[in-house]
Amino acid sequence: MVLPKKFYNRKTLIVAQDLLGCFLVRKINGKIIKAKIIETEAYNGPKDLASHASRGKTERNKIMFGEPGRIYVYFTYGMHYMFNIVTEAKDYPAAVLIRAVEVEHNGQERFNTNGPARLTKFLRIDKKFNGLSVCDKKNGLWVESRKGKISPEKIKKAKRVGIDYAKKYKDKLWRFVLE
Repeated sequence: MVLPKKFYNRKTLIVAQDLLGCFLVRKINGKIIKAKIIETEAYNGPKDLASHASRGKTERNKIMFGEPGRIYVYFTYGMHYMFNIVTEAKDYPAAVLIRAVEVEHNGQERFNTNGPARLTKFLRIDKKFNGLSVCDKKNGLWVESRKGKISPEKIKKAKRVGIDYAKKYKDKLWRFVLE
């Protein structure tokens, strides 16, 4: 089942954990690729100094201030796209970065993207998805629910990556990894 908008209209830290084990689904040239989400990071509103929203609304980050369930894609380091899903109520700028997925190939071999840049490259996610709904299959990119619950012991909490500039927010355990 495709996750509905209301799934994302909740606290960002909860959504970031609840996305673990769900499936990021991409349709490319008529072919479906299903990838299990195994790592996320939460970016929680304007006070979070690691968030793009911490400096206010800009042309680049305006999607974060929009409806929950919207796709926020940005370009970084002049070469990589990052894929995020907007969370919480409209006008509260928060999102979850999808850091890694695990893909099953032919029902046997498994590999994971091991990083958000590899994820977007593998699934061919770029700026054309920015602002689209992740709740609509017509967009060619959506999230499906997982079967069952994930026990809290299977979720490792860690510091987010690459945000040393974020003062007290750099030490928040807002990265979640499915073990």
